[in-house]
Amino acid sequence: MIERGILCILIGAAVLISPQYLESPTWRETIGGAYLVGWFALVLGIALVGVGLVGRARSGGRR
Repeated sequence: MIERGILCILIGAAVLISPQYLESPTWRETIGGAYLVGWFALVLGIALVGVGLVGRARSGGRR
């Protein structure tokens, strides 16, 4: 669960940050228009990591 959360966080951060670094106006508009998806992925990733850490703490560190 933690690995999936980290991937979601990375995808969300990439979607939110990348429009600043893109040179093509078409790509900048396309990726910039998906900022809600980026925020959703970021929040979902944080939630998945939190659930994974809580689950791991409850099980005593066992997988």
